[in-house]
Amino acid sequence: MKRTTIADVAKRANVSKSTVSQYLNGRYEYMGEETKKKIEEAIKELKFQPNIVARSLKQKKTSTIGVIVANILHAFQTEVIRAIEDICHQHDYHVIVCNSDDVPEKEKKYIEMLIAKQVDGLIVFPTNRNTDLYKQLVERRYPLVFMDRLVKDVGVDTVLLHNENAAKMAIEHFLEKGYERIGIVTTSLVHQTTPRVERIEGYKKTLNEKDIPIREEYIIALPLEQIKAGLKKMFSVENPPQALLAGNDLALMKILEFTKEQGLSVPNDVALIGIDNPSFAHIYHPALTTIRPPSFEMGKKAADLLFEAIANRKPDQTARIYRFEPELIHRQSV
Repeated sequence: MKRTTIADVAKRANVSKSTVSQYLNGRYEYMGEETKKKIEEAIKELKFQPNIVARSLKQKKTSTIGVIVANILHAFQTEVIRAIEDICHQHDYHVIVCNSDDVPEKEKKYIEMLIAKQVDGLIVFPTNRNTDLYKQLVERRYPLVFMDRLVKDVGVDTVLLHNENAAKMAIEHFLEKGYERIGIVTTSLVHQTTPRVERIEGYKKTLNEKDIPIREEYIIALPLEQIKAGLKKMFSVENPPQALLAGNDLALMKILEFTKEQGLSVPNDVALIGIDNPSFAHIYHPALTTIRPPSFEMGKKAADLLFEAIANRKPDQTARIYRFEPELIHRQSV
């Protein structure tokens, strides 16, 4: 069956091919309402579908961006993706989402695949282990934005939570409620992932400011599958923690599993605050106090920065870092 072409639409609407092309590209200022209506009717009657590949080759853009997340199971990352998609929809762009699992080799393959598909830019939660590849993209002035993580010596616009403030906010809330033996639980620091490192740093700084001794046995930074074993060890020490700060939502779920298995009551046996604000926090019993990152605002900022880079591709532009402040959501787990 012969594919309908722009020439067929132009003939049916009794206009030129260039006028149809202008219509398809949204340049309506070059035509009257009657012409627009004729083209629209011709497209419907002929069931015309634009050749996206041909248009991309001609315009030298695909109207598509790539987003590489570290772990799509994190509520924060899922919310960021949604915000990015909202902005892309406004720009009539498509989004391809890839999940690196925080594995540098997987991240590298996805970056190479997306560039091969000629996406117009990338938003990446970087693993911090593909520095040479990131630098190559910067040298090429390829539109690139980092989300949630800093990469040393790579000049890329980056959007982050103020992670130290998030930890400080939680520790100060515990102290206000009378808890002084406070632990922190997060996932592995093997790759020195920015939020995990900064949240532990914020935890330590705040305890130091309050003249409370830091006890290393109150700090867990382990692969997800080892966290419950780490908690068992933590709670076997003399004078175990009275309160726990979960460094992210996955760590929070492991803490909740542990307390249920051990028959510990929240907050009677151990108070609890989670950084990130998972969707179940307000319906869990007791409702969980959390530190909410403004994930939608952060995702929108990353998308805006990427579209700015796509439009400008400015050489030698100084990389900018945007920090967003968290919010304490008071509930019943403290």
